[in-house]
Amino acid sequence: MRDGYMPESKMTVVKLVIEGNKFEILVKPDLALDYRLGKRNDLTNILISDEVYSDANKGSRASSDKLSKYFKTNDSGEVARQILLNGELSLTTEQRRKMVDEKRRQIIDYISKSFVDPKTHLPHPPLRIQSAMEDVRVSIDPFKKAEEQAKSIIDALRKVLPLKSEILQLTVTIPANHSAQGYSALKSIGNFKSDEWLADGSVRVTLEANAGMKGKIIEKIGSATRGTAQIREDL
Repeated sequence: MRDGYMPESKMTVVKLVIEGNKFEILVKPDLALDYRLGKRNDLTNILISDEVYSDANKGSRASSDKLSKYFKTNDSGEVARQILLNGELSLTTEQRRKMVDEKRRQIIDYISKSFVDPKTHLPHPPLRIQSAMEDVRVSIDPFKKAEEQAKSIIDALRKVLPLKSEILQLTVTIPANHSAQGYSALKSIGNFKSDEWLADGSVRVTLEANAGMKGKIIEKIGSATRGTAQIREDL
């Protein structure tokens, strides 16, 4: 399409196919991606034009009859909103790279928190997990949730990396002068098994968490209580 031509890096296509009928809109890549990710809630400055195409490359416009049939409206703004929400957004090379890198980081973080090396009972370092992912050539979907993808990735990783899901139980006693802050910190970390407020104002909490979280739990509790909490690992 030459009318209103912009460089490829400044625009991209969102395509929605309904019963074999193709509907396309031209959008600004970064703003359109922000909209899909929930960072924007209106179409201001996102659309390159108000046209809805059956083939944007050829400049072929979708008929008003088909818009009415499949979108229940002829309003181009409402049609564009539906296409942007439900269609296939063509990412630029740079967008895809950034999103895949961020999703990879989230997956590695999830695996590190949820699994340990069964020999050492410690989480694998992130670089080791990343190297193993490269070895087994996992593919990463930039739009799919990290935890959802991790399930199949973990199965593949087990071919080259020993992984064990291990739950540890900790009993933490927090002195009275830090009990409120420490209690709140623990609430955000693991699943409480029990809690007991003692006569002197201190609190004793027993919680369960993934073994891979042990170091971060100790660090967070230490920060919230200025190192005054007593932590015991229950066997």
